[in-house]
Amino acid sequence: MKRIFAWIAAAAVVVSVAAVTAQSQSKSQRAQAQSQRTEQRQQRHEERVKQRAARLAAFEKHMDSLILSRNFQFNPSSMQQQPAGALRQLMNPNFSVGVWDGTVDVCLPYIKGYVPPYYYTVLNYVLPSVEGYRAEQTSEGWIVSFSTTLFSSNDYTFTFDIYTSSGSANLTITSVWYNPVQYTGTITQVY
Repeated sequence: MKRIFAWIAAAAVVVSVAAVTAQSQSKSQRAQAQSQRTEQRQQRHEERVKQRAARLAAFEKHMDSLILSRNFQFNPSSMQQQPAGALRQLMNPNFSVGVWDGTVDVCLPYIKGYVPPYYYTVLNYVLPSVEGYRAEQTSEGWIVSFSTTLFSSNDYTFTFDIYTSSGSANLTITSVWYNPVQYTGTITQVY
């Protein structure tokens, strides 16, 4: 009987030693697997950061080329008469200002009037040429400006503040006779 207890005790010791050994091996394997996963995650993160930076740089380069080639379109999403008019959302996809090869195609709502009540009209013109076209690069993008009479006796100055990192822009149309009107929107390529 003593032998049976000795065998059982020896077996218990062997089993417990095997369990402790397996457990320590399992912990080290898990730690190793965890460190490998952490390394892989870190590598994927670094790759995504590099890819994102490359895409952002390519987008900015694309925006710069659009402005320099005079081949872009402004798509407004809101308008506001300055200095404190009501902000109006623009949902009509036909409203835009297209610039290509010296020609400017304007289709925008506009607020006219010397005193209240002001009235809304749509500027709908194709301008074969404009005066004083200027594109000046800034730290955030470009300022593009030109002036035209829109076939009237009044001069209108169009000034685009273009942000190349986001593709967004503000357009301000100023006139001697009317309050400035500012539009917010995006810049895209003319197709």
